[in-house]
Amino acid sequence: MVSAAEQLASNVNWGAFSKATELKQRIWFTLGALIIYRLGTYIPLPGIDPAAFEANFTGNRQGVLELFNMFAGGAVQRMAIFALNIMPYISASIIIQLLTSVLPALETLKKEGEAGRKVMNQYTRYLTVILAAFQAYGIAVGLESQAGVVTEPGFFFRISTVLTLMGGTMFLMWLGEQITSRGIGNGSSLIIFAGIVAAFPSAILNTLELGRQGAISTGVIIGVIIMSIAVIAFIVFMERAQRRVLITYPKRQQGNRVYEGQTSFLPLKLNTSGVIPPIFASSLLLLPTTIANFSQNQGGTGILATVSAYLAHGRPLYMAAYVALIVFFAFFYTAIVFNPVETADNLKKHGGFVPGIRPGERTAQYIDTILMRITVLGAAYLAVICLLPEILISYAALPFYFGGTSLLIVVSVTMDTVAQIHGHLQAHQYEGLIKKAKLRGKRK
Repeated sequence: MVSAAEQLASNVNWGAFSKATELKQRIWFTLGALIIYRLGTYIPLPGIDPAAFEANFTGNRQGVLELFNMFAGGAVQRMAIFALNIMPYISASIIIQLLTSVLPALETLKKEGEAGRKVMNQYTRYLTVILAAFQAYGIAVGLESQAGVVTEPGFFFRISTVLTLMGGTMFLMWLGEQITSRGIGNGSSLIIFAGIVAAFPSAILNTLELGRQGAISTGVIIGVIIMSIAVIAFIVFMERAQRRVLITYPKRQQGNRVYEGQTSFLPLKLNTSGVIPPIFASSLLLLPTTIANFSQNQGGTGILATVSAYLAHGRPLYMAAYVALIVFFAFFYTAIVFNPVETADNLKKHGGFVPGIRPGERTAQYIDTILMRITVLGAAYLAVICLLPEILISYAALPFYFGGTSLLIVVSVTMDTVAQIHGHLQAHQYEGLIKKAKLRGKRK
């Protein structure tokens, strides 16, 4: 059953798009900002040999580097100034959210409204600088350990690399905030979205080239196309799915006016955790493979090589660990971002209650039970979406970009952006109706 907002959005007159000047300006601003981001992914770091680094990267691309390279739009492979992308900022945001449920001071700030949100955003920026500095220093040390990559290794190279990569991350963080406030859609999500989508054409061409050479059969390519369409449709259906809890507000009197009782719904998304579980699970599973590859290049062997062999794509241990981590992070992150006790308290303060459930603690238990049940379905949905493409990647040698994580990010960001465009078009239509009503009133 579609909501009233979805019904209203479906009736939006797209002919009004040409008259929505503010919306067009926001879209052009967003496109210009994303073009600037894409140009930055082709500017290499100073003091390195791009050809030598790309040769070393090709030999280590089956690990976490390939995941980060996908999110960075190929900037890691070219070791560009935006190689860290906006991932430190996203990691800092997640860490602050986790600390909010642990530290009472941050929880108090969260409840202070706009002022508290500004302070928490500032803490997130500070933590982003720290994370970016540590990651940039690790990249500088790793580049120096690879033969022939750094032209003049030393202290000056490390400092310049840290400042360049950290500056690139901070610029992208600022650019994402500008897109959010002056453009359309969520800036951070659109930056990652642009990086993934930019690699789709080359991945499709490589797949078709493999089919032309006979490395992949025509049936497999057709199957991949059908599977991609089915996965996208399934993602759209599941991301829109929600469990609606009926909320009743009793009749109340304010002064001399009596307000009738009203009913509304508390929407609980089936996938509350979003794309966080697949990203975290992929990062943790690919980390041993990356470390093992670098240790083999430097002449070292050990238990990491054995672990990476068992955790290779398509292996039963990899599949089982991948599903287990997705389920764990789905429940963990849902518990962090949604607080049933706080929701029940807010309903009680405003006089709302669930029919047949006592307000307060019993309502919190009821909402928590429903949330646990739908999270089981959400975790299963994420596991299926991410597992099926992994099987194709391992057995059909398809590009990494056809993974479930990339499709999930692309579809989710597209749906969010289109919803915001619908909202701006509705606001523009309402403004037009109000202006017409005022003009008619003046004529009368």
